Amino acid sequence: MKVVLFCGGLGMRMRDYSQQIPKPMACLRNRPLLWHVMRWYAHWGHTDFILCLGHRGEAIKEYFLGYNEALSNDFVLSDGGRRVELLREDIRDWRITFVDTGQHANIGERLKAVEPYVAGEEMFLANYSDGLTDCPLPRIVERHRSTGAAATFLAVRPSHSFHLADLRGDGTVAGIRDVKAAEIWVNGGYFVLSPAVFAAMREGEELVVEPFQRLIEANRLSACRYEGFWRAVDTFKDLTEMEAMLSHGPGPWELWRTAQQSVAAGMAAE
Repeated sequence: MKVVLFCGGLGMRMRDYSQQIPKPMACLRNRPLLWHVMRWYAHWGHTDFILCLGHRGEAIKEYFLGYNEALSNDFVLSDGGRRVELLREDIRDWRITFVDTGQHANIGERLKAVEPYVAGEEMFLANYSDGLTDCPLPRIVERHRSTGAAATFLAVRPSHSFHLADLRGDGTVAGIRDVKAAEIWVNGGYFVLSPAVFAAMREGEELVVEPFQRLIEANRLSACRYEGFWRAVDTFKDLTEMEAMLSHGPGPWELWRTAQQSVAAGMAAE
């Protein structure tokens, strides 16, 4: 399946950082957040990407035009540094389409702009490019297939802890509880979409506002609940906390690293 990645927003909640580069280019383990999202999809066998560019889109183009496999893979250096033999590769089988979808377009407008690139697809994948998860992708796809929905999104618990207050009519507090203990689910930004989603869209509309409301009314919007790891990277603090996770080994979302370690352990045991 093709994978549409929204990576053209201004990233206002990471403003100091995103003025220099697009938010999806903020780095974790010397690779951009966008790369981590793409690598997650590649782990599940989906390597045909469509990047919806906007703010500082040239930075994303430059990154991939100058991509260096040796920075994220083991390799053997010989011949006085003139020969590099990669032991593993990441993006050799990736196909990436770069589309300028506008500096100030919303998600709905960006999706509409790449409609021709997903023409003829039974379904396709989409992502906000600012969150990571260890959810098995086939689980979301199967949920989409089984419901016959036009759109399915990953529903997750809020990643930040804050307290909900239950108030009485007179303003006194009836109770306080952590949001993670409440029956609250949020859109995790991982989508499976069918072409029928475009019929619910109108010019200038934000995807999850008017179009999704039409799908709700038609009973064609589905959610895949997941209580495992999911984290949005909205602020520099989020980025720092995610980077800290990597100091102890593979991040929860780095399923490809976990798989590589399992293979290496199996070979060592033999």
